[in-house]
Amino acid sequence: MFKQFLSKLPRKSSKSESGELNRSSSGTTPSPVHRSGTGGGSAPVRSNSGKRMSSAVFPASVVAGIEPLVPFKDVPNSEKLNLFVSKVSLCCVTFDFADPSKNSIEKDVKRQTLLELLDFVASGSIKFTEPAILAMCRMCAVNLFRVFPPNYRSSSSGENDDDEPMFDPAWPHLQIVYDLLLKFITSPCLDAKLAKKYLDHAFIVRLLDLFDSEDPRERECLKTILHRVYGKFMVHRPFVRKSMSNIFYRFVFETEKHSGIAELLEIFGSIVSGFALPLKEEHKIFLWRVLIPLHKPKSVGNYFQQLSYCITQFIDKEPKLGSVVIKGLLKFWPITNSQKEVMFLGEVEEILEAMSVMEFQKIMVPLFLRIACCVNSSHFQVSERALFLWNNDQIVNLIGHNRQAILPIMFTALEKNAQNHWNQSVLNLTLNVRKMFCEMDEALFMSCHTRFKEDEAKQCSAAEKRKEVWARLENAASMKPITGKTAVLLHQEKKMMEWLLLKLWSWARFIFVMLYITLMLLAVWVFNAKSLASFKSNETMLQIFISNSLYQLT
Repeated sequence: MFKQFLSKLPRKSSKSESGELNRSSSGTTPSPVHRSGTGGGSAPVRSNSGKRMSSAVFPASVVAGIEPLVPFKDVPNSEKLNLFVSKVSLCCVTFDFADPSKNSIEKDVKRQTLLELLDFVASGSIKFTEPAILAMCRMCAVNLFRVFPPNYRSSSSGENDDDEPMFDPAWPHLQIVYDLLLKFITSPCLDAKLAKKYLDHAFIVRLLDLFDSEDPRERECLKTILHRVYGKFMVHRPFVRKSMSNIFYRFVFETEKHSGIAELLEIFGSIVSGFALPLKEEHKIFLWRVLIPLHKPKSVGNYFQQLSYCITQFIDKEPKLGSVVIKGLLKFWPITNSQKEVMFLGEVEEILEAMSVMEFQKIMVPLFLRIACCVNSSHFQVSERALFLWNNDQIVNLIGHNRQAILPIMFTALEKNAQNHWNQSVLNLTLNVRKMFCEMDEALFMSCHTRFKEDEAKQCSAAEKRKEVWARLENAASMKPITGKTAVLLHQEKKMMEWLLLKLWSWARFIFVMLYITLMLLAVWVFNAKSLASFKSNETMLQIFISNSLYQLT
């Protein structure tokens, strides 16, 4: 088995390696790294017998005749890059981690080789050449890029957040590869101009696909690596943003299933903080078409903190976007989901803190109509969170400048809460807000109170009238024919309904006849306009038809 492991080593030719890397990056699935088993924990045996076995099985054409298992300290500086390529090529062989006892020696050899590569890259002693970059990218592609099985867990609904994360059994092996890739990308010995040819768009797309891993440790490593790629390779920045947008689009409008939305949003939050002012139209479109619709999925609670951070970063950059975001939140407001309502109210508070008075006036009426509904919610957490907005001095200041429009909207909701709400905490908060409004503008408060009492009186009067009508109907329906009495009310209503139906039928016939006449006029005008005589004869016929139709109507 060890001979089979070493026989898979690629040759020195950079052209063949380049072709294999391109095939691996563009869709040809490399040898899969199975997601079961462990990466091997015991240190490999570094005895002379191990070296003799290595010398016996390595072909003579392996990179300048250097064995991969030779330590870096045992070769001169001029040969270290060749040894680096040889060791990286050795690590391109993958194993099945389902059975820890299977290929244990080879796994330990590979693990020790990866650790040696990690130390060598971290030392930053030699500048990486193009063959070394190619070999490194190919090795990472073979070990990391894989297709995940379908996710059948029900956590995508967002209602059940108690599901424990699934940890990849092969993580001890994968972690070393991720650490090696991170050190390689951040190394000062790596020239971005050379590396961009191999860390290309296909590599980045496959890297982004790994964010769907269910292992949070893998997503955390990917987050750091992608952030470093974005920072070092400026030429790839537009493509990275576009590819991330495509993942968000697919999640919002198609699947609503993805494990790495929170990590991707965290990366994008740091990207937004570095945007130059004024914001480009491309970035505003991302806000309107991606970030705001991300409030729609049921699983928004899994990534809400990162999403809210991205939104606030945009508003800090350009405060005029606050009104646009509020309109979007109102569009996707979760009327039937109390937990999401509480989150939305918290985000509204953060946005209002950064909003100017002019922008606030654009959205204050629809916003406080929704807040009034939240204040009246029977779910005490929603009502309580809505009333907590008045604990924010900045929001109270905005309300104070626009109290003429806001108090009439909120007064009815506050009065209903004060009279009927079941929760004592909500009741106390409601009374405090009423007192705050009264101290803010007592005359306006009393005016709203008077109007509220008048509306209540009108509603009571209308309710009494409805009761009287129903009482008369019940009384008329209870009269018996044996007594000789006649249900006069029902008889009159029947006559009235017959008269109304007759009128409606007459009007319907009249409208139909007029439409028919109009169509006939258009037909005569189109087909017979060339001949005046023909038009006159048709007009005569049309007059006869109209007179007959009107006669029938009357």
